[in-house]
Amino acid sequence: MEWSELFELAPEARRRHRFHLIGIGGAGLGPIAQVLLEMGFQVSGSDQAASPRTEALAAAGAHVRVGHSAAHLQTDEEPQRPDAVLVSAAVPPTNPELMGAQAAGIPVIRRRDLLGPLTAGRRVIAVAGTHGKTTTTAMIAHMLTGVGLAPGYIIGSEIPGLGAGALGRGPHFVIEADEYDEAFLGLAPTIIVLTNIDWDHPDYFHTPAAYAAAFRRFLDRLQPGGRLIYCQDDAEVEALVASIPTEALPSAQRLGYGSSSRATWQARFIDIGPDQTTYELHGPGGAAWPVCLRVPGLHNVLNSLAALLTAQAIGIAVATAAPFLATYSGAVRRFQVKGEADGVLIIDDYAHHPTEVRTTLAAARAAYPDRTIWAVYQPHTYSRTRILLDQFEGVFAAADHVLITEIYPAREAPDPRVNPAQVAAVSRHRHARVSGNLETTLDLLANEVQPPAVVVILSAGDATRLASALLHRLQARVES
Repeated sequence: MEWSELFELAPEARRRHRFHLIGIGGAGLGPIAQVLLEMGFQVSGSDQAASPRTEALAAAGAHVRVGHSAAHLQTDEEPQRPDAVLVSAAVPPTNPELMGAQAAGIPVIRRRDLLGPLTAGRRVIAVAGTHGKTTTTAMIAHMLTGVGLAPGYIIGSEIPGLGAGALGRGPHFVIEADEYDEAFLGLAPTIIVLTNIDWDHPDYFHTPAAYAAAFRRFLDRLQPGGRLIYCQDDAEVEALVASIPTEALPSAQRLGYGSSSRATWQARFIDIGPDQTTYELHGPGGAAWPVCLRVPGLHNVLNSLAALLTAQAIGIAVATAAPFLATYSGAVRRFQVKGEADGVLIIDDYAHHPTEVRTTLAAARAAYPDRTIWAVYQPHTYSRTRILLDQFEGVFAAADHVLITEIYPAREAPDPRVNPAQVAAVSRHRHARVSGNLETTLDLLANEVQPPAVVVILSAGDATRLASALLHRLQARVES
């Protein structure tokens, strides 16, 4: 039996079959592992280090091992070899488990291969775009859960009350459609949400044109009669949507949104405060609905617009869906308030692309206009930092102080052509400086930050641990 045919089995029959995930603790594979467990499959996997996600998966029934070894494929607990090995895009070809699976003739698959069989028979809502995927996906899943539709979902971050992945009982499956490794081309969506297009992942997409072309191929995956919900504030998105012939995608199936006057569905009278953001959603027929959010920033206004139009597209009235947005409290590492001590508020955010950094800091300034803002930025990968270096000019403008840590390499080897000092120089921020490793950065913050202040940690790497560490140091400062 082919591995893809396993999804056609009854749940009780699936218990005899196992998927092994290399990189099971990552944002891409962790939620998939949860869905596979709920479908009835055996799940095993490995990752470089233990984490809250690997611990949660182990508690749910997965066999998770720390470190990588070919011996993990078949153990005393699991003497039968896995039916398929799912590999994270970050796993190098020299990984011993990957090499062991190939040598044993075990099918090795990537997310793109799995997503189609995993979501077969469901009405797939795919949220794509360079920025805002996680929050928009989470908002949609939160609203659909709130109205009782019990959706399945895969989200790139933990969401309070939802987690990051669930099989769901309802017909809809909401998924964060990742462009990296062209994983989203494995989907067959009935609804596509397209938030923006801003060249990223230059290690995989070597030019902006190659990046945009992948999104064009993704739009071709929209099923007949499906809906495209897209942001009209984004010029790249508008140009891409305009290039689709109306015979392929009739105008009635295109729902545009934005904050500009040309948007079909508009956010007006936007008011961003420290505790809530409010606006009015105005539709093309003249109707208007009040919307209240607990997450700040214009970018989250746009994310919520996309979520509301998605709800409307599947038959949920805006007036019914909108109140659930007021109870959405955000995702882990997406403008996540970690706490406050000695008059210093600490926010942990996943921003790592220059556009995301600019947007997140603008949201912080709008929400906390009377506080000094410290931005702590950890550059993410050498390739992204080098190729997008010129885009860092002005991105820290909303901050009063900027610290640039060492570059987080992720899957890459060091590149001597790029360093943190270049980011500080290109930014043209008068108070931008290199802070070194995380330990020296923590010492600098603990010694120099004075109230009232906001410290925003901007990192898709391990600088996230600075948030809790700094909070602890500040609490100790108060006690002393």
